[in-house]
Amino acid sequence: MVTNFFLGANSSVGFQSLYEGFVDPKKNQDVLVLKGGPGAGKSSFMKYIGREAEARGEDVEYIWCSGDPESLDAVRLPRLGILAVDGTAPHVVEPQYPAAVDRYVNLGRFYRLEELKPLREEVMTYTGAYKAAYRQAYRALKAAGEVERGLQELMGTGFDKEKLRRRTAGIVARELRKQGGGTGEINYRFLGGVTHKGILWRFDTAEAMCDRVYELKDSWGLAGEMLQTVAQTAAQRGYDVIACPDCDRLHRLQHLFIPELRLGFVTTREGMAYTGKKPYRRIHIDAMTDQHLQRQNRSRCRFHRRMHQLLMEEAVAGLQMAKAAHDELEKVYNPHVDFDGVYALAREEWARIEKSL
Repeated sequence: MVTNFFLGANSSVGFQSLYEGFVDPKKNQDVLVLKGGPGAGKSSFMKYIGREAEARGEDVEYIWCSGDPESLDAVRLPRLGILAVDGTAPHVVEPQYPAAVDRYVNLGRFYRLEELKPLREEVMTYTGAYKAAYRQAYRALKAAGEVERGLQELMGTGFDKEKLRRRTAGIVARELRKQGGGTGEINYRFLGGVTHKGILWRFDTAEAMCDRVYELKDSWGLAGEMLQTVAQTAAQRGYDVIACPDCDRLHRLQHLFIPELRLGFVTTREGMAYTGKKPYRRIHIDAMTDQHLQRQNRSRCRFHRRMHQLLMEEAVAGLQMAKAAHDELEKVYNPHVDFDGVYALAREEWARIEKSL
């Protein structure tokens, strides 16, 4: 089985990271921390490991970059507890138990230094443009977050929490009757977020992991309590859980998967439409809000939605400029990287991993 997640997110409160739990040495046997700058071949190295593992029939978890969803930040082989992860900023990872569990893999050594030294000015120019574009994007995301929070607080004032809790209790009674066979661990991942390609969600992961999917139709971010209760109850009953928080508010869950039961819960709203097969059940969280309040504030909601949309478009434009600057930076570096050396090292590491299969 192949799954696709993110561990970083561009949000209204800055860059959000879930890397700490992912690289926890208690959960992994062998962690390759890749170091190296732009164009050094980190993503190519990890894609090679992933392809080889898939070819051998291993489960593979791909972690994609929040800035560029076609570039890898990590690849993990869950059955073996082996992972390779980009350890550079903004998600810096350092070995905690060198050699015993985790270790550096230095791809920076494949730069041809004598060729890159004369390109100092180009490197500095594109690096500066890349950082400036991210600052622009994050200013827009911060403003968009304030608009959205205002709407959520307004609609939350008339929300029927008791009805939500009754529906939650029914789900728990129906789906979590038996004891699970896991350790009751909750692992956190982002299922998507804001990228230079717009707002992107990897609902293909729900398709891969789940035979039954509950769709929670929730325009105002009010389903978090339901998902948190289901996650905690499942963990208490011995099920391992994958919980996907809101990129802006990490304490609030948006999506939830219980792999042992092949069961999932996905939130849908404008800009976050579930694209998988027909849901097992739909729960209309919006219907639990005060309908009079919604009608009373219809014009206000439309105005705020439009403002939010415009600000998100500005944020995406900033991320697109950052991507363009990063592409130019990689164009400077790429001709001066020994990619034969990168792939030779990837083959060497795979040969070592293969002995564990």
